[in-house]
Amino acid sequence: MDDLTPLRQQWLDRIKDAADPAAIEEVRLAALGKKGEISLKMRELGKMSPEERQTTGKALNALRDEIDTALRARKASLDDAALEARLAGEWLDVTLPGRPRPQGTIHPVSQVMDEVNAIFADMGFAVAEGPQVETDWYNFDALNIAPEHPARQEHDTFFMHRAPGDDRPPHVLRTHTSPVQIRAMQDQGAPIRVIAPGRVYRMDMDQTHTPMFHQIEGLAIDRDISMAQLKWTLEEFFSAYFGTRVKTRFRASHFPFTEPSAEVDIQCSWQGGTLKVGEGDGWLEVLGSGMVHPHVLRSGGIDPDQWQGFAFGMGIDRIAMLKYGIPDLRAFFESDLRWLRHFGFMPGDVPSVAGGLNR
Repeated sequence: MDDLTPLRQQWLDRIKDAADPAAIEEVRLAALGKKGEISLKMRELGKMSPEERQTTGKALNALRDEIDTALRARKASLDDAALEARLAGEWLDVTLPGRPRPQGTIHPVSQVMDEVNAIFADMGFAVAEGPQVETDWYNFDALNIAPEHPARQEHDTFFMHRAPGDDRPPHVLRTHTSPVQIRAMQDQGAPIRVIAPGRVYRMDMDQTHTPMFHQIEGLAIDRDISMAQLKWTLEEFFSAYFGTRVKTRFRASHFPFTEPSAEVDIQCSWQGGTLKVGEGDGWLEVLGSGMVHPHVLRSGGIDPDQWQGFAFGMGIDRIAMLKYGIPDLRAFFESDLRWLRHFGFMPGDVPSVAGGLNR
């Protein structure tokens, strides 16, 4: 084959004259593509004698590698030049302060739930969880709630849709976290000490009620549990939660799942329309409680002749409203953030489990 020097120089000159990436690609295809000049010459090697093939093949391979290297170098050079031109045409003052972005904060309900869990954890209570869609048995029957009880009517409870012929047990959106207590007793037996926080659902909507809200219930079972220990537990909790010593008052009441049962009030005062917990001679109802009914213990697989215990339940949203002075429950759930801003929960607030919001 003739000397390849003129061919080499021809392609190196074309590469040097390529002014943009498109021109580089055009040269590559013309030289090294399937129908490129170098590629066609490589195909002619099969027609040569072994001696010519060895010499010419070595020269063509070297030429192909040299052209490929030159193409890559030229492309890199053009890319660098384009970047330099772009940088020269753009201007950025790196001394300017950064653009601030609003930061989120933990929702007050989630914050209170974390704080409540932490307080009860210090008293030895573990957290128990259960499904939000419950069977009618776990939500009502196991808790000694009679079939004629108003809570079992459709105007109070969300019942799950049942197709014709569906013979499964009725299911509801749980109306309280009490079913978690039954499941915890069945799983762990006695003695047991748990709290059950979570979402619950009831057909109610006004200034102080929403169809979905948050509740926490407590359960303690042992051989010598008493109402006195229930009172101590609640007073210790409220004192830690509100940051001041809080007295409680028990009033006799009735709940199907406890016997005896008691409504629990906390000490408070009203000064200038502001509620203050832990002082004054007023009382505010905050939760229901009592000694676990023997039927409920049996539903949980525990012998009421050997074990006894107390239970209590309160609304997370309600005690959050009390702590932060929020009069309308809709402030927690409306999509308009002005509700939360109005009550001091601004983006950028840093939540603290133990002490509320630190500003």
